[in-house]
Formats: sequence, structure tokens, C-alpha cells
Amino acid sequence: MRIVIGEDSALFREGLASLLVDAGHEVVGKAADATALLATVEELEPDLAIVDIRMPPDRTDDGARAARTLRATHETLGIVLLSQHLETRHSVELAAGGYFGYLLKDRVFDVEDFLEALRRVAAGGSALDPEVVAHLLRPARRDDPLAALTPREREVLALMAEGRTNKGIAGRLWLTDRTVETHVSSIIAKLGLADSAEDHRRVLAVLAWLGHQT
Repeated sequence: MRIVIGEDSALFREGLASLLVDAGHEVVGKAADATALLATVEELEPDLAIVDIRMPPDRTDDGARAARTLRATHETLGIVLLSQHLETRHSVELAAGGYFGYLLKDRVFDVEDFLEALRRVAAGGSALDPEVVAHLLRPARRDDPLAALTPREREVLALMAEGRTNKGIAGRLWLTDRTVETHVSSIIAKLGLADSAEDHRRVLAVLAWLGHQT
């Protein structure tokens, strides 16, 4: 996998690059600010961009804004946001089309999980840190249709938002595949997502949660 890293911390950037190279990936470019990141991706056309949210020049959400710019012209570019802080303003829109991940730096301790998340995003899936999902899925308001979901259904939906398959959810929650299918069907029914050949109801269920809480 050809990867570009957008990270202003030289120590973290080089450490991440070494980890990726050791795992067999090719780090084709590195950028220390959002402007350089955009130019590097345009020039090198990587499979995946790993982007720190807070980067120069403003050191606010420059990385997230750069990711939105990249998504507008690179629909199948895998984008993984890394941050020490929760920033959800841009995440819902980015998550809508897949090829997107949002992981907290402090939670990226398990190298194999991290590398698997990168592969999943590059293949068109998603990878959302559980804390990010929990922040987005804060307790629903009284008039929220999501309030009809049971605690177990919320757990299932949170794992769906992380990009887990039914089998992956079953393994995580110690349930059978059939039970997970039942929960997913119940979630979709409670959210009123009608069957359609043009829509992916599983994705719509996740987006309904994310969009409602922002």
C-alpha cells in the first residue's frame, strides 16, 4: 500500500513511517503541514493518507479540512484521521462515503489492530475509534427515534460504526452471527429505513446516529 503521512510532529511522523515500512507498506510522501499534504497527495496519488487533525498553519482542524478537500477530488482515497483530541465537525461527511477512519493517537497501541484498520479503510471501509463513536453517539434526546434502541442494539450499532462486519461484531460481543443479524434488522426497523435497491441500509443506520448527534 502506498501511503502519505501528514503530521507536523517529526518524531511521531518518522516513527509512524518506520512502523509502516516494517509492515511492508511504502511511505511515498510526508508532509508537515496541511498545504504540503494537499500538494503531496495530488502529486503522488497514494492509496491512503494518514492525517493529523491539528496541523500548521492554523493548528486547529487544518488536517480535517484538508481531508475534506482531498475527498472532494479523490473519492476512493483512503483517509485516516489521527488526533489526540476529538473533532467531529467534519467526520460525519467524511464517513458517509467510506474509505475513512478516525483514530485517537492514544488508543493506537495495538499495532496489528492499527494496521488492519488501515487496510480496511484503503479497501473502502471505515475504522472509527470507540471513543470517537461514543462521543458521536451521546445519549439521545427524548424525541430521538434512536432512543428506541436497546443497550445491546446500541453496542451493535457502535461496532457497525467502527466498520465491523456481523461476524466481527459477534466475536466482539460473544454472540452468534444469527443474533447479530437479528439486532441489525431490529435497528434498521426502529430507524425506519425502508428497503431500497439504491441505498445501503447498514450505512444509513450508522449515518443516522452520527448525523443526529452533531
